[in-house]
Amino acid sequence: MAPPAEISIPTTSLSTPTDGSKPYTLYNITLRLPLRSFVVQKRYSDFLSLHQTLVSLVGTPPPAPLPSKSWFKSTVSSPELTENRRASLERYLRAIAEPPDRRWRDTSAWRAFLNLPSSSTTHSAASAAGVSAVPAIGLRDANLAAASDPGTWLDLHREMKGALHEARVALGRRDSASENSAKVEAGAAAKRALVRAASLLGALGEGLRVLKDGGRVGEGELRRRRDLLAAARVERDGLDKLSSSLAAAGTVGSGGGRHTGVASQSDRVALMGASSSGVQPPRPGGRVLGAPLPETERTRELDNTGLLQLQRDTMREQDEDVEALARIVRRQKEMGMAIHDEVNRHVDMLNRVNEDADVVGRKLGVAKERVKRL
Repeated sequence: MAPPAEISIPTTSLSTPTDGSKPYTLYNITLRLPLRSFVVQKRYSDFLSLHQTLVSLVGTPPPAPLPSKSWFKSTVSSPELTENRRASLERYLRAIAEPPDRRWRDTSAWRAFLNLPSSSTTHSAASAAGVSAVPAIGLRDANLAAASDPGTWLDLHREMKGALHEARVALGRRDSASENSAKVEAGAAAKRALVRAASLLGALGEGLRVLKDGGRVGEGELRRRRDLLAAARVERDGLDKLSSSLAAAGTVGSGGGRHTGVASQSDRVALMGASSSGVQPPRPGGRVLGAPLPETERTRELDNTGLLQLQRDTMREQDEDVEALARIVRRQKEMGMAIHDEVNRHVDMLNRVNEDADVVGRKLGVAKERVKRL
């Protein structure tokens, strides 16, 4: 049997509807499963509906009471009421999820409320397979809620890295595909993964600002997570540029007809010249630029314009990597200078202690002389 989910409500969010209706409070329910964590956002009215359904199905209310509705105050305007209700709702959920009595958490209403699979068998299988049956964090508000918690921030970062990996695999699939339909399908999959990664990167950056303002992680951990985001942004931009540069191979040519972007053998011979000019024509193994340079998987299907664009993109990525490394070196230098200043201050303090000790020693000598005279 899979271990129970760890449930908490660490934060709340204020939702303002676009249709002009009154704003309301959302409670960010964090579920930590053995291999995955995710966030579900619910209103108090959702909790009330769940409670009524559980009482109707089981015949008895859950172990912990549901906090009562306030008729004179609103959680939107009362932070104290919001915090009290958040803590009470967290106790309510834990009283259902943690005790041995499974009557309430085995109902379909409980699983639908938390977006869990519909049966325990499915739940166990999903946990063993990486919890693929549990929906990913996809909504913007849920992403921000997950990024505002130190634990689920790392889970969200792991999901973002998974999206980048999916994009990289899809691009490799597109490069190796021989049929045009397979190329288009793989390119679309790469674009979807890159869009999802960009959305998660935005939520992670906003979550870091919330964590910094709330003081929930230390300065060193904040710097480490900023470096993780900077590296992920560089990787995402590189994949996006690679996707765009390789997608140019399917654009419309200057004559109005559609071409594949791959230069024919005759075009390459006309461009590079015959052997009489001192440059050998391209061989079946790849193009030759003055010297026999072998083709690679990234360059084999590119024409000369695409090859030039790939070189520019690679140089730009290298420049960005150098800039990121320079920022890290500057940060290390600042830390070294701060340590140097701190050591100098300690040396000055020790010098003052030595001077004070000398003064005290001289005063003790004078006192000893006076004692001798006495």
